[in-house]
Amino acid sequence: MSRVAIKDKWKLKKWYRVLAPPLFESVQIGTTPADKDWKLLGRVFEVTLFDLTGDFSKHHIHLYFQVYDVKDDVAYTRFKGHELARDYMKSIIRRKSSKIAAIVDVQTKDGYVLRVQGVALTAYRCKTSQKKAIRKEMVRILKERAAEMTLDEYIKAMIFGQLANEIFEAGKKIYPLRKTEIYKSKLLYIPTPEGLKKAVIVVTPPH
Repeated sequence: MSRVAIKDKWKLKKWYRVLAPPLFESVQIGTTPADKDWKLLGRVFEVTLFDLTGDFSKHHIHLYFQVYDVKDDVAYTRFKGHELARDYMKSIIRRKSSKIAAIVDVQTKDGYVLRVQGVALTAYRCKTSQKKAIRKEMVRILKERAAEMTLDEYIKAMIFGQLANEIFEAGKKIYPLRKTEIYKSKLLYIPTPEGLKKAVIVVTPPH
């Protein structure tokens, strides 16, 4: 492709402002070019919680937002999931201690379904029976709180530490814990008038 053709192609593109969900006060998380509105649908943007709050202690929490609607020059996103940085996870794992992980699908009070992964790190190595008991508590708390909360409330509880703290308090009664985290989450289904629908945006060109 010639330089002129590339230049002409860029001239056709329009710049859009990308906004975080209302839960994060609809802050602008970036700008992106596209020659057609529909081509932005489904696009995923990654930011850290530090980018949204200015709190440097949250720089290891990565959030993923997906564009679901475009109006004028604005692309609107919804929460797609989160994950803690791998370097951070490596830094909190210690030898001679146990790592207990639980992966569970939960449904919020307003009908959203997420896959959530919690992690508990013990102070010392523990027995298999103690691991099972801590994992059971983790699953119980993750499911029960989801059933009591809206999606927005649950996202806050995951990323600001409420769920991890509750798991810590319950788990330490079984065996001394050093750290608990909600390591990862992913939005699986969203509620619709017809029922649950996969939270995957399939983009097809308009006719």
